[in-house]
Amino acid sequence: MPAQSKAQQRAAGAALSAKRGDTKVGDLQGASKDMYDSMTEEELEDYASTDLDGLPEHVDDDDD
Repeated sequence: MPAQSKAQQRAAGAALSAKRGDTKVGDLQGASKDMYDSMTEEELEDYASTDLDGLPEHVDDDDD
């Protein structure tokens, strides 16, 4: 499932970096920390590799 916003894509990239050991887990905040805890490396790769063209900066959570 690709990211639905640029913010999601960036958060997934940060979480993926921590999963791979490239950055410290303690440096994660907010959504990236939640993603690190709840998603697999493969799921994070899917989100982080989303093309940013045409994506909004943020998506409303009102549809939940």
